[in-house]
Amino acid sequence: MTSTRIVRIDHRAWNDAPDHVGASTPVAELEEGKVLYFPELRFALSDAETRLLDPALVDPKRKNISLNATTGKLTGVAVEDERRNAIGALVRRYYETTRHFLDRLLPGYASHLHAPTTSLRLHRIGTWKMSWRKDDTRLHVDAFPSRPVGEQRILRVFNNINPHGDTRQWRVGEAFDTLSARYLPQMPAYRPGVAWLLHKLHVTKSRRSAYDHFMLQLHDRMKADAGYQRDGLQESIEFPPGSTWICFSDQTPHAAMTGQFMLEQTYLLPVSAMAHPERSPQRVLARQVAAAR
Repeated sequence: MTSTRIVRIDHRAWNDAPDHVGASTPVAELEEGKVLYFPELRFALSDAETRLLDPALVDPKRKNISLNATTGKLTGVAVEDERRNAIGALVRRYYETTRHFLDRLLPGYASHLHAPTTSLRLHRIGTWKMSWRKDDTRLHVDAFPSRPVGEQRILRVFNNINPHGDTRQWRVGEAFDTLSARYLPQMPAYRPGVAWLLHKLHVTKSRRSAYDHFMLQLHDRMKADAGYQRDGLQESIEFPPGSTWICFSDQTPHAAMTGQFMLEQTYLLPVSAMAHPERSPQRVLARQVAAAR
C-alpha cells in the first residue's frame, strides 16, 4: 500500500486520552476506517490473572470466553470453581477500562456506545478448523449473519495480553468505498421478503436491512476471492504484547494471521452519533446502490 491505514499514537495511560493525532483527531481517523494503534497502552495483568491464560479454561464448544456487560452473563468458561469468578472479574475490568478510556478519547460517542460484549481469546489463531466463511485469517469486514445491525456501527478495542512475548499479526486492507465498489456489481439485489422470512423462521434475531444484506455479501465475497486475498491492497502489522488497537471492524478490512491471548471489547454505535455519518458503510453502500440503478 502506498499510504498506511494504521495511525500510531504514543500514549501509555488509560485514565486520560489524546484529543489530537497530528493535525487530525482520533474520531476523524477512526471514521475514515483507519486503525488507531497504541503500542504502549498496556492492560496489565496480575500474576493470578496471568495464570488464567490457559486454553483449557474455554468451553470446548466455544472459541472464546465472553461477557455481556449489560446482563452480567459470562459464557464459554469450562470450569465452575473460583477461576470462573476470577475470569469474570478480569473481563469486566477490561470492559470498564476501555469504556472510561473511550469516553475520553471519543467524547462525542460517550453517551451513545451500547451493547458491550467483552471477549477473552485464549486459543492460538489457527487452532480451530472452520469453514472459509468463519476463517478470520482471510481479509474481511465484520457482519453478523444472525444478528443484523442496521443503523449501528461495530467499534472494537483489542489488547495483546500474551505473556510470552508473542506478537499478534494482522493484515489491514484498503478504504471501504473502493472495496465495496469492487464487489457491489457482483451482489444479488436485496429482497425484503427473504429478510422477513429469515426473521420469521428465527434464523435472524431481527429483520435484515438492505445494508445487512450487502455487508454479508461483501464479507463472503472477500473471503472467497483468493486473488483478492493474495493481491488486494493491504499491509501487515505485528501488534506486540502490551499494545492496544481500535477500529470500526465493519469498515476496516482486516485479517488476524498469528497470535494467542487477547482481550477484545465490542461496542455498537448509532450511525447518527458519528461526527461524519456520511463516511459510514451504511451511507457509502446506500450511495453506491443508488448510483448503480
